[in-house]
Amino acid sequence: MAKKKPKPSSNTIVLNKKARFDYHLSDKYEAGIALKGWEVKSLREGKIQIVDSHVFFKNGEAWLLNAQIQPLNTVSTHFVVEPTRQRKLLLHRKEIAKLQQAVEQKDYTCVATALYWKNHLVKCEISLAKGKKLHDKRETEKQRDWNREKQRLFQKG
Repeated sequence: MAKKKPKPSSNTIVLNKKARFDYHLSDKYEAGIALKGWEVKSLREGKIQIVDSHVFFKNGEAWLLNAQIQPLNTVSTHFVVEPTRQRKLLLHRKEIAKLQQAVEQKDYTCVATALYWKNHLVKCEISLAKGKKLHDKRETEKQRDWNREKQRLFQKG
């Protein structure tokens, strides 16, 4: 009898923590993502980085840019791979129109905040974001340090 691989406890593949630090995130959307077979295998191994990725719109479609998926050694010999290729995001037409309008008229940016499994499909969580100023980033850091200090005090007492 063959041993089964242990299932990961979380469905999350990768989080974009830098986006939470650099932007004020507002609306969140769930989008499907069009991937090739070798990309899915790499995602199962966790070989992806979405730190600098963002969404742009072209011809009424949403595309994920700068998401870097590193190919596995066993796969890269069979295919010509592009780790940073543009990947199509699968959204409803109304959602694309709403996002595109916010990006063009209200000076928002659309960033990828997470990739996760939903059943057997890979989903990308995208958010509308407004850039933080330097003083906002300092305030976020102070708040994080204070929360950490509070946790330490509660654990001692």
